[in-house]
Amino acid sequence: MEENQKKKKPFYKKWWVWVIALIIIISATNSSDEDNEVASQEASKQATTEPVQDTPKEEKTDIFEPVKEEKPVEDDVPSEYKSALKKAETYAKTMNMSKKSISEQLTSENGEKFTEEEAQYAMENLQADYNKNALAKAKTYQETMSMSPEGIRDQLTSSYGEKFTQEEANYAIENLDK
Repeated sequence: MEENQKKKKPFYKKWWVWVIALIIIISATNSSDEDNEVASQEASKQATTEPVQDTPKEEKTDIFEPVKEEKPVEDDVPSEYKSALKKAETYAKTMNMSKKSISEQLTSENGEKFTEEEAQYAMENLQADYNKNALAKAKTYQETMSMSPEGIRDQLTSSYGEKFTQEEANYAIENLDK
């Protein structure tokens, strides 16, 4: 007779236990969100209902305040142009790329696919130290590939390599650790 009886499943394997647990978790999450909302609403009510104290105003007497220069409004710049600039900054700072390499990467079909105008905006507004970038690349070639200074110079200026200018490559070679 015992063989015909079904074996009882442990309670945690029953479906209704998991449904109840899920309901408890959801309600706990929602109640904590509501508590946060209530607390923030109470704080804002307190901030707006506090009485305003009148303080005597000081009279200004021939004190000149410096005129603040207004920065150009970047709201007029389309988001695609801003994105191109941000991507160019990333390439310059993290990958130590040359100006030409960054420009090509921004407009490449296999790269970022920005328009020529977006890339031009990015390059005109990018503030990067290409001498520093060339030096960083040169150090990498020196340390990881044990290249000679002339080999590094060729790699830095190559149209198939890093595409730095001759002046940037010269700066890098002159400032490499001997």
